[in-house]
Amino acid sequence: IRRVALWQRLPWLPDVHTPEEEEQYWRMHLLPNCSILGAAMGNRLIGVIAYGDNWIAQLYVLPDFQGMGIGSLLLGCAKEEMDEIRLWTFQRNAGARAFYERHGFAAEEETDGADNEEREPDVLYHWRRLPEL
Repeated sequence: IRRVALWQRLPWLPDVHTPEEEEQYWRMHLLPNCSILGAAMGNRLIGVIAYGDNWIAQLYVLPDFQGMGIGSLLLGCAKEEMDEIRLWTFQRNAGARAFYERHGFAAEEETDGADNEEREPDVLYHWRRLPEL
């Protein structure tokens, strides 16, 4: 899902990992350390979120299924379990930025990308649950 979403929506982003390296990352880092939820239509996985420790590590929906509320449902599940959330996205990823801002996230920090593998300027978003009245 990640590769298809990135290729179609962010064609300018360098592909820095092989599919095998991505699979190993999921097995070694995300599966043992994150809650992972998937969204499916029939037997086809169309969206995924990996989250924990107040971070969203991954949130992807296949492009043909974006705009249908699937990402919102996945994000809502994470928000139910955490009182605050941070995540990184690329500055040029206007679709993701608009999505997170619609869901109450605010940009907290922008970088020149020197610390990410793609060397692409990114932005840190933050969301905090409002106290109940």
